[in-house]
Amino acid sequence: MFETLEKINSVINDFVWVKVGLILLIGTGILMTIMNRGFQITHIKEWWKTTIGSVFKKNNKVTKNTDQGSVSQFQALCTALAATIGTGNIAGVATAIVIGGPGAVFWMWIAAFFGMMTNFSENVLGIYYRRKNSEGEWSGGAMYYLRDGLGKIKGCKTIGKVLAVLFSCFAILASFGIGNWGQVNKIVLNIESAFFSEETLDKIGYAFGDVSWVAVFIGILLVILGGLIILGGLQRIASVAEKVVPFMAVAYIVGAFIVFCVHIDKVGAIFAAIFRFAFGVEAVEGAVVGIALKKVIVEGCRRGVFSNEAGLGSSVMVHCNSNVVEPVRQGMWGIFEVFADTFVVCTMTAVVVLSSGMINLETGMAVEGVKDATLVAQTFRGVFGKPGEIFIAVAMLLFAFTTVLGWSHYGSKSVEYLLGLKAAKIYKGIFVILIIGGALMTSSIAWDISDTFNGLMMLPNLVGVIVLSPVVAKITKNYIDRRIKGEKVEPMISVFPDIQKEQAAKLD
Repeated sequence: MFETLEKINSVINDFVWVKVGLILLIGTGILMTIMNRGFQITHIKEWWKTTIGSVFKKNNKVTKNTDQGSVSQFQALCTALAATIGTGNIAGVATAIVIGGPGAVFWMWIAAFFGMMTNFSENVLGIYYRRKNSEGEWSGGAMYYLRDGLGKIKGCKTIGKVLAVLFSCFAILASFGIGNWGQVNKIVLNIESAFFSEETLDKIGYAFGDVSWVAVFIGILLVILGGLIILGGLQRIASVAEKVVPFMAVAYIVGAFIVFCVHIDKVGAIFAAIFRFAFGVEAVEGAVVGIALKKVIVEGCRRGVFSNEAGLGSSVMVHCNSNVVEPVRQGMWGIFEVFADTFVVCTMTAVVVLSSGMINLETGMAVEGVKDATLVAQTFRGVFGKPGEIFIAVAMLLFAFTTVLGWSHYGSKSVEYLLGLKAAKIYKGIFVILIIGGALMTSSIAWDISDTFNGLMMLPNLVGVIVLSPVVAKITKNYIDRRIKGEKVEPMISVFPDIQKEQAAKLD
């Protein structure tokens, strides 16, 4: 049965990611970059100053929140980063390089560069089409701009509703896979590897099959911790994310930078390999080059999206809970989110992996027997000794667990859209209980299937972003005219007149 399931999933995954998804993904990023005149480059000073630059100012408004039912702009970013900075930044990058070679890193950067504007556009649309639910909490996301944006276009009412439902269903399924079981499984594997030898695990014993009692204990502990945070609602999740995400990101970057400095003599060879193998591994046969190039591009782009989630429409669900007024301001946080996730964290991981000696920089191939799941931990161990491996295990724990927290919100918002608030609360309870499933996983099929659902989420979302691209361009131009050029024009804040009036009164 598992073999049949794997074959079916492989066919769907190949269609979603290779034949359609990547073209649509990169194409959307290019389209949004062109339509908004390269905003991520031409207005780099504006988005940098408005986002992370404003955090360090006295009496800033981005870290404060007094609005009931929302979170601060910085908390929204941290919660989004909590969901995006996960195993994809460590194990995912290592996997991309082992499978696709050093050139995969180049395509991660390409996907991220254009993904900045895709994420920007998602957030702009998310804020523009959001509304408040019966409990006074903001609700927004791809499902809303598909229904109320795409669906309002003449002849698109039905397709807008259908795509909104499909997106929500895929998001719920992905939340259990990529946002729950996959993350917890990586936590267990890394903790077992860092703290327990095979002999120790044998002495402690196995609950059943290859599942150790250690894994069961970790699973139960994560269920308890997850329950205490997730069942407390978004504000509790955001409060935890606000404290954990900056700490874990900085600690990991510092550790990776030290590894980089130790191997500073390899820096030239590392970046030369990234660019040399970006267009495939050198070979005599043209067909072989073609296959290699396809693998490099697919792995780089896929793992890049898996890491920063630009184009999936997932993180917009938490960005919509921001107390921000201007859609473009939250859009700029989306640009920074992709920058921090891929250009900073993923790049540091790539440098660590390529300096490990486990990847032949002359051939681009991994050394025989290399395991991508523990490659980063092995490299840190080579520099710091056993504490280095323990550090990565703890980093993976924090990265992965906060991803679980973020995705619990995405899933609950999708359930809320389909079935209402009561169902969303039931979903949270089920989500928490099923955390134990990740600790008991021994097959990679759940991980592979969740990768497919990631891609399936992407398709309806990108259709919505492309069709509504003129709306994004109009809102962006409106912001630039008012905020940067100083022109007196009516602000574009919400598609709903009552929200437009209410939010416009809050403009500073």
